[in-house]
Amino acid sequence: MKQVQVLDLDKPEYYYNRELSWLKFNLRVLKESMVKDTPLLERLKFIAIAASNLDEFFMVRVAGLWDSVESRTEKRDAAGMTAQEQLDAIAEAAHDQVKNQYKYLGNLVTEMEAVGLRFRKIEELSEVGKQWIEEFYRENVYPTLTPMAVDASRPFPFLANKTLNLAVDLIKQDGEQSTGIVQVPSVLDRITEVPTEGNRTFVFLEDIIAQHAASLFNGCEIVDAVPFRVTRDSDLDLEEEDAIDLLKEVEKSLRKRKRGAAVRLEMFKTNNNRIRKFLCHNLDVGDTEVYEVNGPLDLTCFFKFTGLQGMWPWLHEPFVPQRPAELPEGANLFETIKEHDILLHHPYESFDPVVRFVSEAAEDPKVLAIKQTLYRVSGNSPIVAALAKAAENGKQVTVLVELKARFDEENNIIWARRLEQAGCHVIYGLVGLKTHAKIILVVRKGPNGIKRYCHFGTGNYNDSTAKLYTDLGLMTANDQFGSDASAFFNLLSGYSEPPVWNKLVMAPLGLREKIYSLIDNEIAMVKAGKEGHIIAKMNSLIDQPVIHKLYEASAAGVQIDLIVRGICGVRVGIPGISENITVRSIVGRQLEHSRIFWFANGGEEQLYCSSADWMPRNLNDRVELFFPIETEAHIRRIKGLLDLYLQDNVGAHMMQTNGNYRRVRNKNEVCSSQKSLYEQAILAAAEEKLPMEQRLKPMYSRR
Repeated sequence: MKQVQVLDLDKPEYYYNRELSWLKFNLRVLKESMVKDTPLLERLKFIAIAASNLDEFFMVRVAGLWDSVESRTEKRDAAGMTAQEQLDAIAEAAHDQVKNQYKYLGNLVTEMEAVGLRFRKIEELSEVGKQWIEEFYRENVYPTLTPMAVDASRPFPFLANKTLNLAVDLIKQDGEQSTGIVQVPSVLDRITEVPTEGNRTFVFLEDIIAQHAASLFNGCEIVDAVPFRVTRDSDLDLEEEDAIDLLKEVEKSLRKRKRGAAVRLEMFKTNNNRIRKFLCHNLDVGDTEVYEVNGPLDLTCFFKFTGLQGMWPWLHEPFVPQRPAELPEGANLFETIKEHDILLHHPYESFDPVVRFVSEAAEDPKVLAIKQTLYRVSGNSPIVAALAKAAENGKQVTVLVELKARFDEENNIIWARRLEQAGCHVIYGLVGLKTHAKIILVVRKGPNGIKRYCHFGTGNYNDSTAKLYTDLGLMTANDQFGSDASAFFNLLSGYSEPPVWNKLVMAPLGLREKIYSLIDNEIAMVKAGKEGHIIAKMNSLIDQPVIHKLYEASAAGVQIDLIVRGICGVRVGIPGISENITVRSIVGRQLEHSRIFWFANGGEEQLYCSSADWMPRNLNDRVELFFPIETEAHIRRIKGLLDLYLQDNVGAHMMQTNGNYRRVRNKNEVCSSQKSLYEQAILAAAEEKLPMEQRLKPMYSRR
C-alpha cells in the first residue's frame, strides 16, 4: 500500500515576516514617486504617503516589538524570528528605505526646479527676498516661538509625538556650552512661498527659525541649530475587562499615548556629535533608532504643499465618481433596492447612494428604525448628521461606534457624544473585540408589512476616503439578508446567542471555519477531476493557519491567484508547496481596499465580499462580516474586475520567490486596471437609459 506523504507546512522558511513584508509594501509606494508617466506633484504625494505610513509603522508595530523585548517575550513569529531579531532586521531595512526616500525626493526637487518650483535656503534668496523673510519672521513667526533652555534647573522638556523641533547648540555669555530647544509651531504653514523671487520659490519654516536663533537666545553665540523629530509609542493600552465605562477608558489611554516612549529619532545630518549625543541621552534612544537625513524632516508636509493654489498643471485631473449604472437618476432608492440588489463600486461609482440611503431614511415617515456600524468617518460626516436627524425625527436609531479605531479614537468619541445627544442609542461593541464590520439596516413599513433594507460594504462609511479607496458595497432588500442583519445587531447590543445565519458569516464566530471550508472544497474539486481555482483580493494576508490551508490547496493542484496590496506572509514558488500560488500587489492612484473572494467550485462559482482581511486580528479579535454575492450579473461583473486586476501591467507588482516584488512589465497591450475601471464607469453611466437587463452586463470584462 502506497504511503501518503504528509507535508510539514509549519517550517519557518515557508513564511515571510509581517514587518519586513510591510516595509516592502511601503517601498512599492515610495517607488511610485519615480514613475515618469505620473504627474510631477502626484509623485511627490507618494513621498508624503510613504512618510506617513512609516510614522504609523514605528508608532505601532515597532513600539509593540520593543514592548515584547522589554517584557522578555521569547515567542517567535511564523517566520521563526524573535522580537529582537525583527527589530534588527527592521532597522536595516528601514534605514535603507529612508535613504531611498531622500534620494527620490532629491530627484523630484530637481524636476520641480525645471518647471519653476524651487526650494531655497534663506542665504540663497535675493536681498529683497531676505528682507521679506525678515519681516515675515518678525510679524508671523517670532510671536509664536518659545525658546527652552536645558540646564540643571530646567530639565529637558517633554516633546510630543511627531512634533518638529530645533536643537540649538550655543555658547552662553559666561563661555559655557549649552543646548536650547525650540519647537517649530504646527499652527504655521511648514512651507512658505517667498513672493519676491522670479519663479515660485519656497522655504521651510525651520530654516527661517534657525536663521533667527540668535533672537531667541539673546547674548549667546549660536554654534548650530539642528532640526529633529521624535516618534513615540502610540498604541493604546486598554484594560477592557475591568473598564466600567469604555469611553472614559479610551480617553484615559489617549492621554497616555501622547507621552509614550520614544521609538525613533529623526534629525538633520550634522557633524555636530554633541547634539546627537544630547538628544539620544535625553530621549533614551540607541544608535539604530537614529535616522539622520540630508533634507527636510516630516515629509508629510508635501500633502499640503501640493494643494497650494496654482499647482493644478502638475496634478491629475479631478476624478469625478460616476452615478451607479444600476441606480438611474431620479429613481426612488428604496423602490429600486426592493426590485433588485444594487452593487456599488467606489470610487469609480459615487458614494452618494450610501449617504442617500441614510439621509432619506432619516426623513422617510415609513422608516421605523436605522441601525449602523461606524468605524472611521469623515470630519464632517453627512452620515452622522443623518443619523442624528433620524433620532430627532423620532426614529429608533442604534449606532455602534468603534472607539478603538486606531488614530480615529478622538474623532469617534466626539461623534458618539453627538449621536447620544441627538437621541441615538450608541453602543461600543463587545468586550475585547473591535467591530470592523460595515453594515446598515433600515426597517421600513411597506404595503405588505415590515421590510428590511441593508447595505453591506468592504470599506468605511467615510464619504472622503470613498473618493480614494476602492471598495464594493451591496444594497439589498432580500429577506434572508435582512433577518441576518437584525440578528447581527441584536447580538452586539444585547445578550443574544449567536444565530443560525442565512447568508452572512461573522468573525470571530465562524468566518475562519468558512474560509477553511471553501478552500477544502476547491481541493475536493481537484481530487474529483474538476478545476480548482481561487482568486482572493485583500489588503493583507498574514494568518498562518490560513496560509497553511492555501499551501495544502496549492500542493493538491488548486490554482491560487492572490491580489494583496500590502502585507503578505506567503512565499511563492516553494517546490511541491506553493508552485500554484501567485501573489501580486497593485499600487496606483487609488488605494486598493476591497476584499473579494472567488472560488471556482467546479464551475458553480461562489463569490463573497468582506470587511475582513486574512489576518489573525480580523479572524480572531474583530467583529467582521463575510457576505455572498448572488445576483448572476453581479458575479460576472466582479469576476471581470478580478480578471482585469490579473491582467494589469501598469500598477501591478509580482512577488518573486525571494519575497521581493517586481513591477509587471510585458509586451501585451498596456492594461491599467484603475484607468480601465474609471473609463468603464463613465461608459456605464452614459448607458444608464438602457433596459436593466442590458445595464447589468459585466462592466469590467475586457473582451
